[in-house]
Amino acid sequence: MSKRKKEKKVSARKLRYAKFKKDKPSQLNITSPDLTPEQQKQKQIDELRISSYLRYSKNRPTLSVRDKKAKGR
Repeated sequence: MSKRKKEKKVSARKLRYAKFKKDKPSQLNITSPDLTPEQQKQKQIDELRISSYLRYSKNRPTLSVRDKKAKGR
């Protein structure tokens, strides 16, 4: 007893929308624009400010319910 292999039906929807599918590149080439010296200096200043903020601004630990009640009295 041999089994016949059935041909797969191709969906009409797939055929209809196949023309919209395009091959997408796997790697994106993102290049930053050339900056003027003034813009480079401003960027460096901004990066320094951000790094110092992230370094020195520590989130204060949250108070427990008991500590909040004691502080409120």
